[in-house]
Amino acid sequence: MLVLAGTPIGDMADAPPRLAAELAGADLVAAEDTRRLRRLTQALEVRPAGRVVSYFEGNEAARTPDLVAALEGGARVLLVTDAGMPSVSDPGYRLVAAAVERNIRVTAVPGPSAVLTALALSGLPVDRFCFEGFLPRKGGERRARLAEAAAERRTLVYFEAPHRLAACLAAMAETFGAERRAAVCRELTKTYEEVRRGTLGELAAWAEGGARGEITIVVEGAGAAPAGAGADPDELVRRVRVREEAGERRKEAIAAVAAEAGLPKREVFDAVVAAKNAARSAPQRPKGLS
Repeated sequence: MLVLAGTPIGDMADAPPRLAAELAGADLVAAEDTRRLRRLTQALEVRPAGRVVSYFEGNEAARTPDLVAALEGGARVLLVTDAGMPSVSDPGYRLVAAAVERNIRVTAVPGPSAVLTALALSGLPVDRFCFEGFLPRKGGERRARLAEAAAERRTLVYFEAPHRLAACLAAMAETFGAERRAAVCRELTKTYEEVRRGTLGELAAWAEGGARGEITIVVEGAGAAPAGAGADPDELVRRVRVREEAGERRKEAIAAVAAEAGLPKREVFDAVVAAKNAARSAPQRPKGLS
């Protein structure tokens, strides 16, 4: 049996009661970081009886066949990551998929989740949401991914590294609109836990001062925007331009912006055409003058 075990995202007292028993009884423990596992077992006052191996991004593909072989041999394998549930932006998916393919039973010890904790604390709608994980590191790829989500009506949840937070929020403000509401949740359940709420424009300005710790960002969905928020022609043109710069064709960009703003495509198209005509008719500055 493969057991996926949730681990604390900060406060060790949040460890699920079954976790200690699973650590003590597993034949094999696969841990994202064996040093963190050692700190966890010390906090829980438990000693793993089985063998402990590392299972992280760098060796996940190579080690999965060995773990599957152990499972097929009858071993009870426990998978733990540094924080939260395995497979959720952490190692685990390959092993789960391989186990399911071989009809090996997979179960879980539910535990803390940064996604759900941040969502609950954000103050934003929680009835429907989608988890987007980490955005690409490169600016162009990040803008393209954000453009895909700009019309999403569900609340959006992202993970981000602290040194990329300012650039991420600036890109979100540019793509989603600076007035879109959001929350930055930092160091959840830890001593210096902080939840900063505001518009994307406000949060982007705040993040320029730097931030530390584990970051989860929650962003209001497009459908939750105030009525008429997307009807300003200049704003519609800006959103179309952002999508085009991210690689979308103009037709698709106009359709997506119209859906996001709850407007007919013709209205967005007319705004784009009007802006183009205005740019053409604007007086041209003579060459050589500054």
